[in-house]
Amino acid sequence: MAMSDRFLEEQLGAVDPFGRVSKRGLRTLASAAKTVEHDEGHQILGEGGTPLGFHLILEGEAEVEVGGASRRRLKAGESFGLVSLIDGKPRSATVRAATRMRTAFLAPSVFKQALDSEPTIARDLLPLLCQYLREAEQRAD
Repeated sequence: MAMSDRFLEEQLGAVDPFGRVSKRGLRTLASAAKTVEHDEGHQILGEGGTPLGFHLILEGEAEVEVGGASRRRLKAGESFGLVSLIDGKPRSATVRAATRMRTAFLAPSVFKQALDSEPTIARDLLPLLCQYLREAEQRAD
């Protein structure tokens, strides 16, 4: 079943980091996103693997594993893959579909094209990325 750009725009706007992005930026991202179906048990991302993109869970649940140990379960409305989408570095976790899932997917190349066509997206994301960095620094102290 195809998802409308308007639905994806609303879903992206409801989650960090995209809740800070302008309506115009959200429209650009929504039109670039694709919906992907994942069968239960399917490994979507592999720890240490090549970045494949950002996923926003529209339906279903995912299990996040680090070093083979379960760390958390993600539900509809949550996302994964943002940092690797931006920096292109290897994945820090494995993500498997705990149930049948549907995600909105943004590939790195598509994300970069969206940033080029709508530079305000990057400006809107910077404060949140700085917040992530400050939180990581506090945990390290």
